This record gives sequence, structure tokens and C-alpha cells, in this order.
Amino acid sequence: MSFSVREGEGLWQVRAAAAQAGELADLLVAAGANDAVAVVSLETNSCLDEEWRPLRPSLVAAALGVPCTVHPIGSWASGTIGLSDEILVMERGLLPRLFDGSWSPYELALVDVAPDVTPDQLDELALAIGTAGAGEPLLGRLGDCRIWFSGHDDCYVSLETRDPALPATLLARLPALLAGRALAEITGRVGLAEAEAPPVPEPGAWLPERLMAMAPHWIGALADVTEELVVIGLAALPEPWRLGVPFPARADLVAALDVRRGNWRLTAAK
Repeated sequence: MSFSVREGEGLWQVRAAAAQAGELADLLVAAGANDAVAVVSLETNSCLDEEWRPLRPSLVAAALGVPCTVHPIGSWASGTIGLSDEILVMERGLLPRLFDGSWSPYELALVDVAPDVTPDQLDELALAIGTAGAGEPLLGRLGDCRIWFSGHDDCYVSLETRDPALPATLLARLPALLAGRALAEITGRVGLAEAEAPPVPEPGAWLPERLMAMAPHWIGALADVTEELVVIGLAALPEPWRLGVPFPARADLVAALDVRRGNWRLTAAK
């Protein structure tokens, strides 16, 4: 797992791994944002037509029974990173239904919008996204939008938010996901439905708040896994983690989950 956060002028930028869109959908629903979302980019190889071509976003939503309005943005957006040829607008509460775990997007981007967003406003939104520079914060260009979420390979997360609580909430989710996957592997429960899989509690706010107070960039790796205890080594990094950067030779902290009691503890590495 990895996590990096930067704050400036009331805007928080987060980069994290590894979390799927479906594993974070409830956080995006709960965040204090507008009541609708615009899915501006959605690419997947999980949903194909008879000729093995990816379905358009609107057909993916229809197949999942997710009501939405569809706004085509025209051929000018073709090939533009972060944009599909159409934008889906839906109630924010429908995100868990859209990202239900039955399929996986390899590119995804969404932003919160007002339920009565107009076609002209969506065109302006697409233009702002399509003309943004690489690495440039987007929310500052998107009016009163409060959340920008982008995912790559349904694993790597980019998030911009005006909600100061959301970065810590996301950070608390990451060790729980890592521990849950590790326990599923050693118990042979990989692939179980969420309702059947053993619950893995998230640490309290104290854990992410302590990490964020110590350093802005972190990487975590499993150190030990049994059916009673999951141990994760955590190391602060001098800059955001990049693919291929190995875990440092020594951890700074150790996060441990007592599986039976459901308690997390954070201690200095020995």
C-alpha cells in the first residue's frame, strides 16, 4: 500500500494504492459533496460487445441497472486523457451499485456536480479537464465541485477534495484492505462475496492522523500474517511512491491487527 497527501489553499491532493473503485465508493458517497456525480471517463475490458469491443459507459451503466443521464461530448474529446466520448450523470448514492465488484475499470474519472447540471456546464467541465496540464490540480478549475476521483488499473488512486476529513478516512481504509486480502489468501477465502468474507475493521482516526502528522508520504508492506495477527510495516518516504520503488530496508512503524479482537495498534519498528 502507499499513500501521499498534499494540502494547499483548502484543497487536499491524495495519491494512493492499492484500492479498487468499488472499495472506495462508499467514501465518495459519504463525503460532503454535491448530490450527483459526473463520470467523465470510464474504460474497461470487463464489458465487451459481440465483437469484443468495450461497451460505451452508458451501456455499462444500463447493464448494471444504474439510472443516469447521458451527455455526449463529441469527437473533439476522442483520445483525450481523462475523458470518454460521453459523460454519465447519476445520483451520488448510486456509486456502490455502479462499482459493485462484478467488473473492473482500467481508467475511471468522476467529479461531483449539482443534480440539475446543464449540458453547457458539462461541456465546460469537459473542456477544463481536457485542457488541464499534467499534474495540475483540477478542482480549482471546476467551480463548486468538491471531489475529483481518478483511478488507473482499478488499483492506483488519485483524489482531490475540499473535505479535510477525507484523506484520513481514505488512509484508514488502506491497511484494512491490505489485511483483508492477506487473510483471504491464507484462509482460502479469496473470491468470496463481501457478505461471506470475514470483516476486517478499519483503524480509528488516530492511526491515519498520526501518520499524516509525521510525514506526507508512506509505503506499507505485509511483515507477518496469521489467522490471529496481521502485521504491516510502514515507512515514510521523502517523496510520493512510484511504481517500482521498493520498500525501504527498515520500517519506521508497525501497524498490527489483532484479528480476533478487531483491534489495531501502532508501534515503533524494532
